[in-house]
Amino acid sequence: MTPRAALRDPKQDRSRATRQRLLEAAVACLAEHGWARSTVAVVAERAGVSRGAAQHHFPTREDLFTAAVQHVAEERSAALRALLSHERREQREQRDRHGQRDQRGQREPGGPGRVAEVVEALVDLYTGPLFRAALQLWVVASYEEQLGARVAALEARIGRETHRMAVEALGADESVPGVRESVQGFLDMARGLGLANLLTDDRARRDRVVAQWARILDDVLRAPS
Repeated sequence: MTPRAALRDPKQDRSRATRQRLLEAAVACLAEHGWARSTVAVVAERAGVSRGAAQHHFPTREDLFTAAVQHVAEERSAALRALLSHERREQREQRDRHGQRDQRGQREPGGPGRVAEVVEALVDLYTGPLFRAALQLWVVASYEEQLGARVAALEARIGRETHRMAVEALGADESVPGVRESVQGFLDMARGLGLANLLTDDRARRDRVVAQWARILDDVLRAPS
């Protein structure tokens, strides 16, 4: 046993585990039941803890679900970082194989297949349960004043981070006219697909739209500056 492990407080570990279960339960409840039926009591029951324990960690419902959105944001960011790490690894392997490097030290766009892979992964983030949970909270934040400011600030940060990671994953050079707008247009489209996915899972249509956007982005990224 390491000195650090020996010094860990089991009570703090249990507290962190309880908090994590509450956040995961809150996200699941929002995604499955919406705001109206996602009370603190319902979340606590799903997490397997008492309502008192839930309120110890999150004194108000707004505190609980704002933290849940933060949790969603962290999970979405982690997924993006994993995607970016994969892209960097493939980039290094490609350079090692071909000995090619862009004059700016950045990778050149890897063709429709590579761009499509990034586009599909980003769209998946907007059509999964994490995005559905966040969307439920956006709706409530539009008319719940106490929640609105918190969610707006958080989503602004998430939006900036998502855009930055998308640019890096795509190898996009935003100094080229039209590239920044194309990447942002794609992210707006992905968000719209996530909204449409709430009503019907028209995967065949979505796949066609995503494939077309991959072609558009590839053309933009390869256009001479």
